[in-house]
Amino acid sequence: MSTLASFWTQAIAWVSTHLVEPAIAFLHIAGSAGDPLEISEALLIAMLQLFIIGCIFRPLESVVPAEQWADRRLTRVDRLYTLLMLLGLFPLFSYLVLTPFANMLGSLGSDAAAQAPASSGLKHWVPWFEEHPYVLFLVYYVVYDFVYYWMHRAQHAIPWWWALHSMHHSQRQMSCWTNDRGSYIDGVLQSFILATVGLLMGVEPSEFALLVLLSELVQNLSHTNVRFGFGRIGEKLLVDPKFHRLHHMVRDPERPSLHNCNFGQVLPIWDILFGTALYGEKVRPTGVSDPMVDIDNQYGLVGQQWEAAKRFWGAVRRRAGWKLGEVSFGPDYAPIPSDEAVHLPERAHAPGLTGVPGAIRR
Repeated sequence: MSTLASFWTQAIAWVSTHLVEPAIAFLHIAGSAGDPLEISEALLIAMLQLFIIGCIFRPLESVVPAEQWADRRLTRVDRLYTLLMLLGLFPLFSYLVLTPFANMLGSLGSDAAAQAPASSGLKHWVPWFEEHPYVLFLVYYVVYDFVYYWMHRAQHAIPWWWALHSMHHSQRQMSCWTNDRGSYIDGVLQSFILATVGLLMGVEPSEFALLVLLSELVQNLSHTNVRFGFGRIGEKLLVDPKFHRLHHMVRDPERPSLHNCNFGQVLPIWDILFGTALYGEKVRPTGVSDPMVDIDNQYGLVGQQWEAAKRFWGAVRRRAGWKLGEVSFGPDYAPIPSDEAVHLPERAHAPGLTGVPGAIRR
């Protein structure tokens, strides 16, 4: 164990010396970037996550697939999203951007600065946490996951936010790469919300990096195209692939509210407590049937970002874009209540994919 720890410490030091410190110097952000060693550790964790996705989760999709695909071409763009997200670390960088503002707010006035407590956030409010860092991290994680649950529900309930988030749901071939598929406008918004929560709780940058990346790893697994779950007990403790696949299912016209379920990121307890948990359903096709959202599958990364931005602009500038409820989008990107949308006989599909009959719907 000591040898492994020593290797990890040396790897962090090498990345810090040869990559992070030169980048910080080039960008002239030494005063606000934080500890290069902490950033290096976060980058190494991201690389470890990429290894787990590619070498464990991806092979599982070939061994025990939930859905059989004639080809995987729609998953390629998601793989690119994952690479960019892991190497970009949106939440971590947003947190580091917000940190100088937190420091500024905490140092307003010289007298206040001199009397400011060494601890902040939860450690300041509950000093007991100072001596119990693992319990504190668990509390951080529960709060983080709780905020994410309600943010996720808002993404589905607010039309202009759904205009962005719908790009994540437009994928017909949900796989281990799909978690990071999403609008970058949405990504920045999520990052600042979650990073602000982290600042208020007093989370250290290295702890926040670990918090986010552990969550991401669980989400990568929950998006994986496999047919297994964690069992009757495990599925109540942790979001598994069967649980989250139901969240991505195409809306059932016979049970139109069924797909409004399973919003939890890592802990399903929030869905259980707030009545949005769904268990025991069969495997269902994923994606959307709204042609103004399904069209994402015809584009690469840049085209998908542009389409999501057009949906967002079409919704956010209209009154209907601020009224809570499930919507589809018209040809001019105006949000239309889903129960009023024009029905189509069948959604257009890529070659080799199973057809899903239905209306314009999520």
